Amino acid sequence: MDAQDAVLFEQGHNNGEAMSPDSSKSKLQLPLSCDPPGPANPAKQFVWIVFGATGHMGRSLTRFCLNQNDLVVAVGRTFENTFESMQGWHDNCLGALCDVRARESVAEVIEKTIQHFGRIDVIANCSGYGVIGACEDQDEHEIRNQFETNFMGTLHIIQLSLPYFREQGAGRYLIFSSTSGALGVPGLGPYCATKYAVEGLIEAMLYEIDSFNIKATLVEPGLVRRDELDWASNPLPTWGHFLIKPASEPYAHATSPALHAKRMVQWLGDKQPTSAVKCAELVWQLGHCSYPPLRLLLGSYAIESIRDRLRSIIEELEDWKHLHFPISLDAQLEDRDEDGDDAGKVEMGT
Repeated sequence: MDAQDAVLFEQGHNNGEAMSPDSSKSKLQLPLSCDPPGPANPAKQFVWIVFGATGHMGRSLTRFCLNQNDLVVAVGRTFENTFESMQGWHDNCLGALCDVRARESVAEVIEKTIQHFGRIDVIANCSGYGVIGACEDQDEHEIRNQFETNFMGTLHIIQLSLPYFREQGAGRYLIFSSTSGALGVPGLGPYCATKYAVEGLIEAMLYEIDSFNIKATLVEPGLVRRDELDWASNPLPTWGHFLIKPASEPYAHATSPALHAKRMVQWLGDKQPTSAVKCAELVWQLGHCSYPPLRLLLGSYAIESIRDRLRSIIEELEDWKHLHFPISLDAQLEDRDEDGDDAGKVEMGT
């Protein structure tokens, strides 16, 4: 991605207007090493299931897939959407409802997809739920609900679809994680924990399913806004799929670290720097490329924040590694010659 593309990816609009998906200037492409769809790898018509299709990224991804002539099962939330609201999106789109926390609800969507379209090629899990608030303030119900939605929901989708993908000899998972799956964000502790769990699950699972020709990618977007052309007439809640937990007295002062996540959302409003339209374009390519990565980070915030954290981890390891690796014999002798004492005494390893 060159500098001009990077700017387009972050902005995605001119004068407040979303850019046309077929604009030549808006063209973004995954690295050629992934073998993305193009002249050398023409895209086939795939069948997608998009869980969380009514959220910020889910709706943009569903729209982009349909614009590329793919077939999509758009899955809304049973407690938030109605069956009627999921109908009539597009001739190539089947609307459905699901509560990913309930295993039987996920199974019904998978069965309905196979009955209607005859196969499944890509499953994208864009569903999620989070509570913004201090770790101490969140009660057991709120914490369990986040784990049931984000972790168990992902596990239900994988366990119920893997037998089908194994029998088919191919399949693709696009699991939406978050920068919160790589960072400890004040005010999002339990939510981060669920995303860390999802990251560990998918990374471990990749080793188990590689021989079946099944691929999986963790998509880690950072600060994404919805910017389709119909944004003004069809808005989504500013808080997205997050609940704001009122702060208790110890965490209520304006500069409390526990209010960091809430301050970020209030400060950004609907001006998050990363374009959902551009994210959807790259995620669609990810579904069709031959060699997907384990992780796809989207947006400069995701890149910079996660890179900074990894640097800090490496620096901390280097600072403390002397506790675990004994000094070489030559170094010990040199220290003893220079100091004339036992400064170079052999260190006991752990």
